[in-house]
This record gives sequence, structure tokens and C-alpha cells, in this order.
Amino acid sequence: MSTYAAIADLPLRIEEYALEVRALQLAPDFRRLTTVIRLRGDGHEGVGEDVCYDPGEHESQAAAGPVLPLAGEFTVDGFSRHLEGIDLFHAGAPVLEASREYRRWAYESAALDLALRQSGISLAEALGITPSPVRFVVSTRLDDPFNGTPPDAERVLGWLRRDPGLRFKLDPTDDWSHELIRELAGLGAVDVMDMKGQYDEVPFGVPTDPHTYREIVASFPHALIEDPRLTPELRETLEGHEDRVTWDAPIHSVDDILGRAWPPRVVNMKPSRFGPLSRLFAAYDHLRDNGIAAYSGGQTELGPGRGQVQYLASLFHPDAPNDIAPSGYNEPRPPDDLPSSPLAVAVSPIGFRWGE
Repeated sequence: MSTYAAIADLPLRIEEYALEVRALQLAPDFRRLTTVIRLRGDGHEGVGEDVCYDPGEHESQAAAGPVLPLAGEFTVDGFSRHLEGIDLFHAGAPVLEASREYRRWAYESAALDLALRQSGISLAEALGITPSPVRFVVSTRLDDPFNGTPPDAERVLGWLRRDPGLRFKLDPTDDWSHELIRELAGLGAVDVMDMKGQYDEVPFGVPTDPHTYREIVASFPHALIEDPRLTPELRETLEGHEDRVTWDAPIHSVDDILGRAWPPRVVNMKPSRFGPLSRLFAAYDHLRDNGIAAYSGGQTELGPGRGQVQYLASLFHPDAPNDIAPSGYNEPRPPDDLPSSPLAVAVSPIGFRWGE
């Protein structure tokens, strides 16, 4: 049985839904908004989180209110097919095309949570998989793209002073000095280097200099190299290290995994990038059947979506450099009582929730 088949026929009754916008000021020029989707029926509530990045996409949805025709009797798969005929951006076209998948994931994950709760079982039970503690890394930039401060190792060193066992996913830039790279390499705490070379536009610097690529690859021989640019010159710098190259931004389906320039040994599975549950679980099955490893990343979730990504990691790739540290790690002033890696299993007795 496929993974999706294990949950596709769960009955689902939706009577109404509600929207809850959440916000966090991450920097002077960056206020993160997300929307918690709350589907309700038979005295239960299922939750998901819309992680679209443009604030206007949340504001327009909230202003329109819960007007989508979602009420009815479905199965999980039937509800997914029902969504195919609904414009989830009825209040305004998305700024980014990827937002369509993010919002689709929000409604489908909420539907899965509700269906499981109405059936009185957990996702782990439905799939027949025992959850495990989740290893995570802390993701950070070493420069400040909002204030223009140059990169240094202080952010990493500060985290290590708090918790010497932390591991990291870092975003290199071309202005990393040789001394900074040597200092970071000497810490032995970096699992992933995110080159961010597969985005059309980003509001901060990304490495494009072959010298940077060569030094990163050589100085961090055990780190994964995520989303490199593949210009002819940069491809040469990665020759012999293809097994360390991993992909994030381009991965939305099995076809995207198959379409990589080099067959990947490992990929970043961000559930919200996949949209429908069927597409996500098909990808997990493909990885399992073809011996491809996985880790996952978050989307700066502010609500239950973070726990749902941690839940999936606990089932499919718990002992990996998962970029899904608890949300407190993303706050401008992180609290003192942050949990260490690995996260203890926190699966709810019913539904698709972690830590509730």
C-alpha cells in the first residue's frame, strides 16, 4: 500500500472554517505573516498553516473571510479533489506562483488533522510508523541583509555558548573571508551549506564566485551543498562532490526529483512546497523505494505548521540535518528555555499535531 492510500479514504466532515493571521517582526523591514486554517466538524477542529511569504496574500484572504465552499462530507482524497475546483486566491492573485502550493498544503494538512481526529487516531497510527526523536540544525545567516553588517562567526559562537551540541545550516556569501571560513570549519558544527542558487530573486546576497564555491566545498568536506547554481564554471567546482549536492527550492514532486541534473542522494523535503498530500507522500515513497535520503526545512512557521513538519520528520527522516528547529530559534530575542536537539517525540494521541 502506498503511504497516501493509508489516509486517502479517511472520512471527513467539514461544517465551517476560520482564519487566524499570525505575525512576528523578524527585522525592521521584515514582518512575517502566516495564517492558521481551522476546519471544523463533528465537534473537532483540524489545523494547518498557510506560509505564503507576501503579507498581502494573508491580508486579502483575512479581509475576504471564510467564504470558500468547503462544507460537506468527503474523504481526505475527495476533499483534495474538491480543492482542485476552488480558487484559493479568490481575494487576489498570488504574488509568487509558489504560494499556490503553500496555501493548498495549509488546507490539506488541516483536513488531514480533522479527519484523523474525527476517526480518533494519529497520523503515526494511520501510517503504521513509530515516530522517533527529531534531530535538527539551526539555520542562520552570518551577515545582516537588513542593516548591511559584514559577516562574522558571532551568531554561531553565540548559539554554541548557549548549547555546545548544536549543529548548523549556514548561508555562505561571496564576502566570507578566508579567515571566517577557517574559523567556522574549525568548529566542526556545520551540516549544510545553503547556496540559495535556485531562486530567481532573493533580497540578500548569494554566492556566485567559483572561488567561494571551491573554498566552501574544500573546507567543509562533510557538509551537504544545497541548491548550488549550475553555471558551467560552478558545475566544475562541484565535480567529484555530486553526492553531496542536495536540492530544496526546485523540489515539488517526484518528477522534480527525477529531473535533477545529477541523480540526488539526498533532498530537502519541505511539505508546503508539494501542495497536495498525495504529491508529498508519493515523493516519500519514491525516496524510500530508491534509497534516497531526506531531511526537511521549515518556512518560518508561526503556528501549528512547524509542529506538523517536525511530525513528518519524526516519521520519515528523524536522524537528519532537519532545518526545523523550534520556532523560538527564529525569534529576534530567543527565549532561554529552548529545547536541545534531538526533539523528544511529541505526537498527539489523535490527529496530525506535534506538541499539543
